[in-house]
Amino acid sequence: MGFSFDGISSKSMGIASRMATENRVPELKNRTISMAGRDGLIDLGASLSERVIEISCFIPPKLTAAELLRCKDEIVSWLSPDKGVCELKLDTEPGRVYYARLQNGVTFERVVRLAATFDLAFFCPDPFGYAVEDEVFNITTAGNHTVRRRLGNLYSNPVYRLKGVLASGAGRYISIATNGAELRIANAVLSVSEILVVDTAKMTAWVEDAEGNTLRNALPYIGELNFPTLEAGLNTVEVAVSSATFTELEIQAKSRWR
Repeated sequence: MGFSFDGISSKSMGIASRMATENRVPELKNRTISMAGRDGLIDLGASLSERVIEISCFIPPKLTAAELLRCKDEIVSWLSPDKGVCELKLDTEPGRVYYARLQNGVTFERVVRLAATFDLAFFCPDPFGYAVEDEVFNITTAGNHTVRRRLGNLYSNPVYRLKGVLASGAGRYISIATNGAELRIANAVLSVSEILVVDTAKMTAWVEDAEGNTLRNALPYIGELNFPTLEAGLNTVEVAVSSATFTELEIQAKSRWR
């Protein structure tokens, strides 16, 4: 197998790689409490912890020691943790991307003359794999709509991008209800050239212009801080308008895998 990190493939770095183990379910954080006079623990559920992806690598024999050293230096620079979290793509999981950095240092072991092996442990603080080419749904009329997420096997935290005209005042709003969870935009000022963006993963909202420049904070425009999710498969989206103009709603699914 091969992999790419920060947009650079292991093949282009001249190394071979394989995954000895496959961690399909990250470690769990179990939440429990103990109660006096009761055996065992009371289970309060669990959440996923970080994911660690381990890859074993091999540097084929080089002609000279200087060439081997240069290859090691290039690998160390490529994998530098100073870059922070970068895209990690595995050839065994096409269409998915993880966000990772090195968890440990890199130690090279000589196996034959002028060749070496080394093991990598990539630390993914976000344990999910995301769609490289994400699903995007566009709604241009008010009313009830159905959208189907075909990628991923877990609920996702979408990004909503709303276009329309809205003025502040009682009874003026644009409502977006996803699977019954309402996101209501009210007491807001939105012009025809502006876009109101709601990022449900980051639990924030802002207004930007057509070039993507942020103009102002939009959290005060949300009546209740409710950030709906999208399920894998079918979802219902209802758009309701009162004393406002609705033009378009774009939903970026942020599809992901457990």
